Amino acid sequence: MEQMKLPSRSENFSEWYNQLVLRADLADYAPVRGCMVVKPYGWALWENIQKALDERFKASGHVNAAFPLLIPKSFLEKEKEHVEGFAPELAVVTHGGGVELEEPLVVRPTSETIIGTMYAKWIQSYRDLPILINQWGNVVRWEMRTRLFLRTLEFYWQEGHTAHATAREAEEETARMLATYADFAINEASVPVIPGRKSETERFAGAQQTFSIEAMMGDSKALQSATSHYLGQNFAKAFDMKFLDENNQLQYCWTTSWGLSTRFIGAIIMTHGDDQGLVLPPRLAPIQAVILPIFRKEEERTPVFEAVERIKKQLHHLRIKVDDREGLTPGFKFNDWEMRGVPLRIEIGPKDVQNNSVALARRDIPGRDGKQFVSQENLELVVDQILMEIQSNLLQKATQFRDSHIFEPQDYDDLKKIVEGGWAYAYWCGSKECEEQVKNDTKATTRCMPLDQGSAPGKCVVCGKEATEKIYFARAY
Repeated sequence: MEQMKLPSRSENFSEWYNQLVLRADLADYAPVRGCMVVKPYGWALWENIQKALDERFKASGHVNAAFPLLIPKSFLEKEKEHVEGFAPELAVVTHGGGVELEEPLVVRPTSETIIGTMYAKWIQSYRDLPILINQWGNVVRWEMRTRLFLRTLEFYWQEGHTAHATAREAEEETARMLATYADFAINEASVPVIPGRKSETERFAGAQQTFSIEAMMGDSKALQSATSHYLGQNFAKAFDMKFLDENNQLQYCWTTSWGLSTRFIGAIIMTHGDDQGLVLPPRLAPIQAVILPIFRKEEERTPVFEAVERIKKQLHHLRIKVDDREGLTPGFKFNDWEMRGVPLRIEIGPKDVQNNSVALARRDIPGRDGKQFVSQENLELVVDQILMEIQSNLLQKATQFRDSHIFEPQDYDDLKKIVEGGWAYAYWCGSKECEEQVKNDTKATTRCMPLDQGSAPGKCVVCGKEATEKIYFARAY
């Protein structure tokens, strides 16, 4: 069985990505244009993402619930900015049970409106606050240009929605969840994201402030990887979300919303992948290590498989797969598991049985440099250490790549050159006109204003006017 090579990332990054998603068995195209089927291997990766995030959410006091997929259209129209922001993307149900509905229903693009309606029903007093609810589910946005994981009509995500008694509490929640996403991305996915505030143009419809974590992909384009929104009292006023405060005065709640979706799988693929396929961070990889029994003669089978079983038990605390498929060469299997991005390959042959050893091959270091022979004794300690090194190495490599592709332009002409193959970090006066000019001239957009920048003023890279903040400009997915 012959395996075709992927297109190289340097020659055609887009086609490399498209083919890799299919050939690594992550997802497939659905019969409905723009939708995807997430295959078991892709779903296992998503489950590990869910678990890592869900633990963080619950540790900070959040609970899970489920809200309806269908929302009365009138709910969206209560919040003007929100409906205008989502109008082109809405899927609307007009018939049910063979008859026309009295009121059309929208398949949720996000759930602020239905959740706001329910919160208004549940909240009476300051004693009912805060409400800290998250839901895991799917949403539909009628996108015109789609790509598996990165942008599909239907996608899976979590969306958190909280209500608070004060603006300060809601602002703190917005910042806390942004930090939670950054912690997850860096420590679980080895994706070195930059947290920051979005421009007014890039703000979520109906929000007072939107924050995001921005990641640099392997082609130097940006990917917005998660968002956290401070909604102020906009949705509370639209949905009559009020409470009696400690002075018995009626007040509107202050709310937030925040989300991360299956788009993050695309971030992992494009941050770490190489020309051989996926490279998955051990903490999230569906299979952390694959054991390959290798033998040529039938009499070698039994001792090899006895060693395999022994080693499998040693590594029971990990997500392990034994590849005992028959009729396939070791070379085919090596390439297959490289394509799927399994962090560590453990090979056991007759010589290894004799020497009480195994061969370990790291996915993050291709070829001979990533291969070593170690004793079967205390193998679990060695494997744990190597997986930690792989996790750390992926973060280090991605961070070095990102930092080597971020530049501070001297002037506007310099910015135009930089965004052809990197990010420009520059002062910006905050005007929509300058933002639009960059977009029209270069196809680059503002990504975020980092939270940890200094306060020294400068000159806007576009118009030369006084500016107090720097922002990243980059072409993006």
